[in-house]
Amino acid sequence: MPASTPKRPRIAVLADSDTRWKWGALTAHRIAPGPSMETGPDEDAQVGPALDGFLLRGRATPTPRQLEEVGVRADSLREVTAVEFLRTMAEESYDILVLALVGGGVQAMLHGLKRAWENRTSRPVVVTGYVGVVYEKLADGLLLRHGADLVLANSRQDADRFRAVYEGVGADATSVTEVALPFLGGAAYEGEHDPFTVVFAAQPSVPENRKDRTYLLNRLVQHARKHPEREVLLKLRSKPGEHTTHIEELPYQKLVQRLDPPANFQLVYGNMGEVLDRTDLLVTVSSTAALESLHRRVPTVVLTDLGVREALGNHHFVGSGCLASWDQLDAGHRPVPDEEWVARQGVAAEGPYESAFDAARERIAKLLGRPAGLPPLAPYYTPVTAPGYLPGILARHHLGPDGTPLPGAPAADRDPGPVRQIVRRAARGAYRHGVQRVAPVIRRMGEL
Repeated sequence: MPASTPKRPRIAVLADSDTRWKWGALTAHRIAPGPSMETGPDEDAQVGPALDGFLLRGRATPTPRQLEEVGVRADSLREVTAVEFLRTMAEESYDILVLALVGGGVQAMLHGLKRAWENRTSRPVVVTGYVGVVYEKLADGLLLRHGADLVLANSRQDADRFRAVYEGVGADATSVTEVALPFLGGAAYEGEHDPFTVVFAAQPSVPENRKDRTYLLNRLVQHARKHPEREVLLKLRSKPGEHTTHIEELPYQKLVQRLDPPANFQLVYGNMGEVLDRTDLLVTVSSTAALESLHRRVPTVVLTDLGVREALGNHHFVGSGCLASWDQLDAGHRPVPDEEWVARQGVAAEGPYESAFDAARERIAKLLGRPAGLPPLAPYYTPVTAPGYLPGILARHHLGPDGTPLPGAPAADRDPGPVRQIVRRAARGAYRHGVQRVAPVIRRMGEL
């Protein structure tokens, strides 16, 4: 008699941007209990979890190109409003739900889900976390995520900080679970390529002003001119008109049009891992790409040209051994990362990378195996603890103070027709035009 086929865990991922979809979908594969524990996201989908993707409708909803670039397959993928998603969660049964959203979105969904599941005897394990380096709004973001069964910390350092915040306000900290960034991996760096390749990993909102972004671009082009034997790449997150997790008002594509870069300088898109395959020196201000690069032992530089400041996020790399300036790079400097710092960040740590998710899988398996099922979700923020803050967060997602959809919320009983789809695309285009063209002009006028 043939052995029985293990049941595929059923996982839902709700994401609000291309980066968070990448984090959420890859995390789903990493933390899935059962057969998927031995597989990665690129292996046979029938062996891994059954993954349903939901894209929260908004300014940063990923385009088909961005989804293709992420390269993570899902059994189904559709765009939803918050209310549509909550209705689906009330009707469908999942083992795990990953909320890959900004903090306010996570908080709204936690309250909405608590309401949607109040008459059910079972519910999924709810998981959330961060897509990369946490360098700002630590308390605000963490407390907005409190209430999930697992709040994932991407490193030992983050796990310690997360627990300290929760315990400091008297909130339950047992949900904090140390893992690693789910998109680390790839072949380790084995030596220089031909040609030697320098990659600058751009960020949509760091730095945010024209002067600083133009400065960085000029230095990158100058580096290409000083080293004609090298290939110098500007790795971009999105094409004009697309949005990522952060708003980009001054795309480098537009700024570079005013320059005359040499032939060995070019713009590149695509998966960061594929770009790192040919990288000999990764340069950034504070991008999570630096952690991907360090994990693969690629020489990595975090720039100090604009200062080491919280607003830039490069203060997170103090002690890393990676801080340097363009002048130093032009002169041939090669950084040497501090091994203890790197280990605390969950990259290039001792032991196999896959074991970083063991604790999360074990915790999820225990929660799914509870005989009495899981208790109702219990966020720290309630109408009692945050009466002046919580209602506004919920209202932005068309939810009342108790998590119930407000009257007049977007229809949840049918998919948008062709006309509604055209109107939504036009509205997004108008919004992006306003962000990238109109808003900067208004600000410049205000400075006159």
